[in-house]
Amino acid sequence: MASRPRRRRLLRTLLAVLVVASVAVPVAGAARPAAVPAPVPVPLGPLRDASPRTLAERYAVNRDGIRAAARMAARHGDRARAAALRAMAAPARQFLAFDGRGGGRTAEVFGDLSRAERIAVVVPGSDTSLDRYGRLGDGAAALRRELGGRSAVIAWLGYATPGTLSAEVVSPDLGTAVAPHLRRFVQELRAVRGTARIVALCHSYGSVVCGRAAAGLAVDDLVLYGSPGAGADSVAALRTRARVWAGRGTDDWIAQVPHGQLELPFVTVGLGTDPVAPEFGARVFAAGGGGHSDYLRPGSLSLANLARIVAGRAPVEEAHRAA
Repeated sequence: MASRPRRRRLLRTLLAVLVVASVAVPVAGAARPAAVPAPVPVPLGPLRDASPRTLAERYAVNRDGIRAAARMAARHGDRARAAALRAMAAPARQFLAFDGRGGGRTAEVFGDLSRAERIAVVVPGSDTSLDRYGRLGDGAAALRRELGGRSAVIAWLGYATPGTLSAEVVSPDLGTAVAPHLRRFVQELRAVRGTARIVALCHSYGSVVCGRAAAGLAVDDLVLYGSPGAGADSVAALRTRARVWAGRGTDDWIAQVPHGQLELPFVTVGLGTDPVAPEFGARVFAAGGGGHSDYLRPGSLSLANLARIVAGRAPVEEAHRAA
C-alpha cells in the first residue's frame, strides 16, 4: 500500500490532470465539427459460425453498411470521413461489425478467420475513431504479416475511446463499462474457433479495458503495452487464468504517467500499479526503443515480440533477435 505522502503526491498529480482536461477538452471540442451522422446498422446478432460462407455474408452486410455511412457523411459535407469510409468498404476488407454513429465501432479481420489457429484481438487506446482508424488498421495488418499463415488479427474498436486530454482517461470507470462488451466478443470467437490460441493485445487505455475484462475473458494470453495501468494493482487482482505480459518502449511518454489509485466520493482516480513494475507481477517483454504509437511498426522489436507471444513463443531481447 502506498505511504500517506506518496498518496498525497499522487492525488495532487491526478487532480492536476483532471483540471487540465476539464479546460482542454471543451476548448478542443468547440473546434471540432458537428458529429457526422450515420445510419443505424443492420442487426446481425452474435457470431455463431466461422465458416467461409457465413463470414463472407457477414462481411458483405457490413460492407453495405459502411457504404451507406459514406454516402451519409458525404451528404453531411464531411469529405474526409466519406473518403475514409469508402476505403473501408473496399471488397478485400472484412468487418465482423460496423456502426458508423458517433466515433464509430468496428471489428475488422485481417487474415482468414475460418482457418485461423492463432487469433490476436487488438484493443486500442485513446483518441481512436473512424477519423483516426488508419493507424489501428495498419498496425493490425502489420501484425498479421508478421504472424504469417493460419493466423488472424482483429482490430476491435468496440467502444468510444477517451480523449488523451480528458477526465475519462485517468479513471478506470470507462474500462469497467466497456469490459462486458469485450468479454462477449471474445466469447463468441472462442465458441466458433474453440481450438485456436486467442490473445488480447491491449494498447494504452485499452489496457484498462482488458484489465477490467480480465476476469472471465476467454484468452490464453493478455498483453499490456504502452500501458498507463490496468485498473488493478497486480496480476493476481486481475483474477485471470491467462498469462499476463507487459512491455513499454524506452521512448514512450506513458512512462511519465503517475501510478496508483484513489477512491473518491463519485469517481475512482488513477489506473493502478505500473504493469511493467516488478510488484505488478506481469511477464515483462522487450519492446525496443519506440514511442507510444510505434508498437506495431513494421520491423520493430515490439512487433516481433507481440507476434511471438500470439504464436505461443517466448519473446526475445534485441541482442538475440537475429537468432
